[in-house]
Amino acid sequence: MCRYPLLLSIVLLSACATTPPSKPLDICEIFREKDDWYGDALKSEKRWGSPISTMMAIMYQESAYYHKARPPKKYWLGFIPAGRISDAYGYPQAKDATWRWYKEKTNRWGADRDDFGDAIDFIGWYNDMSRRQSRISLDDPYHLYLAYHEGHGGFNRRTFRNKSWLKRVATRVASRSATYARQLEGCRKEFEGNWFFRLF
Repeated sequence: MCRYPLLLSIVLLSACATTPPSKPLDICEIFREKDDWYGDALKSEKRWGSPISTMMAIMYQESAYYHKARPPKKYWLGFIPAGRISDAYGYPQAKDATWRWYKEKTNRWGADRDDFGDAIDFIGWYNDMSRRQSRISLDDPYHLYLAYHEGHGGFNRRTFRNKSWLKRVATRVASRSATYARQLEGCRKEFEGNWFFRLF
């Protein structure tokens, strides 16, 4: 028998809070399971104008909603560890320098990449920067994802032009965004009917 049931419960609840959603292809089920995520996504949508469906599709592509996601490791000669491909981390797979830029521009110095609320706000902010710096419509998830992956400078130079694999990924993101948008139409009132969300 556990001698510290309260402590164990807190640890287990904390672990459950950071596990990826069990049905990541259904945005309604995601928000039902993670009952604080919709409020965070809604705040980001209202703050930056980026649709929830697009932000969530980008996050799914980047980390599959795993809060401590990292790029794969590199190996010399196939077996000698040589660090990771990049320093991207967390739900949004944001690199260190980009994350610092976000914190500086938004004055969110305590933001963490492994916190969903901070991560979804970052994606909304980055999409808004793509609108400003690359003239991409916020209703264009295909090109928003290309800018997200390549950076604004790379996107403006069209570095994605000969990357057929990246274009296929961007197509998947756009398709998932459209699917999420259709799903959300059928359940959005379920979440916004909660009195708490009327405060936003």
